[in-house]
Amino acid sequence: MAGHSKWANIKHRKARVDSKRSKQWSNCSRAVVVAARDGGGDPKFNTTLRYAIEDAKAANMPKETIEKAIKKGSGELDGEIYEPARYEGYGPGGIAIIADCLQCNSNKTAPEIRAIFAKGGGNLGTPNSVSFGFTHEGIILIAAANAEEDSVIEAALEAGAKDVETEDGLISVTTDPSGFLDVKDALTAAGFELEQAEITFTPETTVSLTVEKARSFLRFIETLEDQDDVQNVYHNAEIPDEAYD
Repeated sequence: MAGHSKWANIKHRKARVDSKRSKQWSNCSRAVVVAARDGGGDPKFNTTLRYAIEDAKAANMPKETIEKAIKKGSGELDGEIYEPARYEGYGPGGIAIIADCLQCNSNKTAPEIRAIFAKGGGNLGTPNSVSFGFTHEGIILIAAANAEEDSVIEAALEAGAKDVETEDGLISVTTDPSGFLDVKDALTAAGFELEQAEITFTPETTVSLTVEKARSFLRFIETLEDQDDVQNVYHNAEIPDEAYD
């Protein structure tokens, strides 16, 4: 589709989430709590916590709030107990959707997610019903205008990246989830300014939408993202840039 980059969905999704500061901070806080609970409160020995803290810092969450979330997770402070959950299904037009959540009451979250799917013209599926069509990987984006591709390739591959490619003015570095932080740190240390960096689900195939259908679908996705327990939403829709206007 004209004007569409394979990384456009990642960029636009981040822009939508960034515009909702309170929801973003809530998501980051929950991620820190769960990471600290599962792997301990020291990010030196807990990679998941380190990643959650970096996300929180990128969202401009106050240091005191991050530290409080770590203490809740490690048991130093009382707090709600969140459990990870993944909901999968199909949206309008057969678009595959993954919604990753941190929930404290599945009897509340599951019906709400199901209702959002139904109202949006889709249906909630069973576990693994759509995730088989996605690849779990780290994606790091660098503006091609600000970096030499050969230099990025050298630094990224030396740090363990899987692949590096350039498309529509962006140099994209792909990593395994386990090696994401190592590659990210190596690129930062080499002086490259990162446009975006995250562990995500990349679809193996996409569904093209017209501008009108894309705008309707984005409203559906926004409703899903606004649900209290939803942390991240991934899909395989190919959305034209005009739909964001």
